[in-house]
Amino acid sequence: MSESTNPVQDAELAALDRLVGTWKVTGGAEGTVTYRWLEGGHFLIQDVDLEQAGERIRGMEVIGRERPFGAEEAGPDLKSRFYGNKGETLDYVYEMDGDVLVIWGGEKGSPAYMRSTFNEAGDVLAGAWVYPGGGGYDTTSTRITPADADR
Repeated sequence: MSESTNPVQDAELAALDRLVGTWKVTGGAEGTVTYRWLEGGHFLIQDVDLEQAGERIRGMEVIGRERPFGAEEAGPDLKSRFYGNKGETLDYVYEMDGDVLVIWGGEKGSPAYMRSTFNEAGDVLAGAWVYPGGGGYDTTSTRITPADADR
């Protein structure tokens, strides 16, 4: 993390630091995504500019632990909400286990999810989106800017 943000004390959230940077996405969706830390290190922001099935998908996602008004502690899951250019709000749960990233659609354990694996160098993330009833797709993200360039 850069000096302008506080170090992330949450080990699970800190594991997502390897996403920071700009990535070229290929497969069932094509375009770029950029991950950056919100100042303070509690939330990771993803800026999305993709095309899927002939439609432009632009938006932003906020990833971190929920801590509702009045709560003293944050929740157990790394949750996110995507805000899209068509007015959609999509919720996800992120899990990182070693080199494997799972993004659950909705809640952890959902039948809709993406499971991807980082290569040894950490600059390629390849896997697939799985949807109940079919319709999933392979996806590969390749880092196009180093993490330090986006901080």
